[in-house]
Amino acid sequence: MTIIEIPAGWPADESAARAVQRELRGRLVTDEEGPAVGEGHVTGLDVAYDDERDLVAAAAVVLDARTLDVVEEATAVGRVSFPYVPGLLAFREIPTVLAALAALTADPGLLVCDGYGLAHPRRFGLASHLGVLTGRPAVGVAKNPFTFTYEQPGPARGDAAPLLAGGEEVGRALRTQARVKPVFVSVGHRVSLANACAHTLHLAPRYRIPETTRRADSLCRRALTKALGDV
Repeated sequence: MTIIEIPAGWPADESAARAVQRELRGRLVTDEEGPAVGEGHVTGLDVAYDDERDLVAAAAVVLDARTLDVVEEATAVGRVSFPYVPGLLAFREIPTVLAALAALTADPGLLVCDGYGLAHPRRFGLASHLGVLTGRPAVGVAKNPFTFTYEQPGPARGDAAPLLAGGEEVGRALRTQARVKPVFVSVGHRVSLANACAHTLHLAPRYRIPETTRRADSLCRRALTKALGDV
């Protein structure tokens, strides 16, 4: 088993990581509509950790955007590359996630992250970070609202309410299934919030969580289990 090591020059402390965040945030693109729903590919990204062995497994699952059938899957296992610091979680896993993406032969298309984009204390969560580094459109679809406030959206599928940070809309609480608790959608890079929500609804025809995340979650857990068996 090949383990992705921490890259040379990777930020080692909070101050260095915040400086990288600030620099990369200057490259963020938020004025593009993004790819049309149901066209091309969408790629789900997720990770699983083994803190005892300091390992993280990343999965990238490419789906046909129209049918939601799996086109290709890839995984990578690496060292956890940063301490746990709220607001800097991307630095713990990005080298391994990038390795999983690099293993794909298919065009990933839109990146869908299990996490946040602009819904982040410094408006630069994992979806934004990956979007800027890869140049690809990206959205964040999180299971929880982090520290932000919102009103409950209506009960029907597709109902939404702003996710707010001091009056600023940083995302939306989106009901993907009727009378099921919402997910929290935010722009990552090169996509509008309305389009990010439309993609999320399309990717969640049966369950609360998008198919991209459901499949990537299962795959990264299997990859971690296999890696631990090989250690």
